[in-house]
Amino acid sequence: MNPPHRQIRAVFDDETITVYQAYPAAIAVPAAADNSFVGTPFKLDRMTWIKPSFLWMMYRSGWATKPGQEHVLAVQITRAGFEQALSLACLSHFDPDIHPDEATWAQRTQTSPVRVQWDPERDTSLAPLPWRSIQVGLSGSAAEQYVNRWIVRIIDATPLVHEMHRGTAAALTLPRERPYPLGDDLQTIIGASRST
Repeated sequence: MNPPHRQIRAVFDDETITVYQAYPAAIAVPAAADNSFVGTPFKLDRMTWIKPSFLWMMYRSGWATKPGQEHVLAVQITRAGFEQALSLACLSHFDPDIHPDEATWAQRTQTSPVRVQWDPERDTSLAPLPWRSIQVGLSGSAAEQYVNRWIVRIIDATPLVHEMHRGTAAALTLPRERPYPLGDDLQTIIGASRST
């Protein structure tokens, strides 16, 4: 049975959720060593995208081989911070099922520091699947809170990524992602499929 069309699936516990980002060594290595992006070339004035889907990150980074994405970081952030980001979000495109009109959506894009995109989830060969995976873009105040308040731990997952890419049983060692629980209000804001 397929998951709902738009559903957040992630590794999480009672307090944290794991999201993924890919960076060059100049950002990733010190970030993992210091458990912080502070003091790295990370730029707060640019939107930074976090992805709960491991395989979508593998697709985006080419298993940590694309230029500028040679390191994959597994970033544990507070669930409270993640949900705060979603509460501030605006979809990156107009959706008539969510927005009353394009003008309302356009106005929200001007005031929201968070963007949400739903892209095809990927299988272990990185081929697209029929259901979607969320990306969350943080800018302005949301990016500042992400860097300064929400991050609990940063792990350089690159060795594991390379090992999985070389292996033939990647599905057996994938992170165990499960449906992330959302209240009705957050589901509406981000355009998630309703839980059944």
